[in-house]
Amino acid sequence: MSLIIDGYNLLNVAGCFGHGKGPGGLKRAREAMLNLLAESIPPDEVPRTIVVFDASESPWGSARSLEHKGLSVRFAPRDADADTLIEELIAADSAPRRLTVVSSDHRLQRAANRRKATAVDSDVWFAQLMRDRRERHEHHSSPNLKPEGPFSPGEVEFWIKQFEADE
Repeated sequence: MSLIIDGYNLLNVAGCFGHGKGPGGLKRAREAMLNLLAESIPPDEVPRTIVVFDASESPWGSARSLEHKGLSVRFAPRDADADTLIEELIAADSAPRRLTVVSSDHRLQRAANRRKATAVDSDVWFAQLMRDRRERHEHHSSPNLKPEGPFSPGEVEFWIKQFEADE
């Protein structure tokens, strides 16, 4: 599945604008969100993820596209906006039914729906991403070492032999 994310739309939802105060603040906010995404999106989906930002807020001389920890980051041309670039990416996608567009912008949701792509509101998607991240972290950091039963007679016999337990 491919993923296109409306960057500033998600930035508002993710609460990363707290890093956006003062000179260079918006750049720090973008980087904080991109770091969070790279750490939270399942590793196999990261290379198929594009985050799109308006160029009006990009640093002078920045590339129109770059990679951030495996994520593809795109800036809209100065004479356009991120929504237009996202619509172009949706239109150009060769497998739109496997595409998810993350934006609360109804214009982008309509563009996704026209191509039979999945459109998800940024707040809904972000909340699910954080739940999934928490579950993955809990699963990996504190595995349940105690086996759960009931056990089949074969399993019981196997473990009795393993521990040379007397019946």
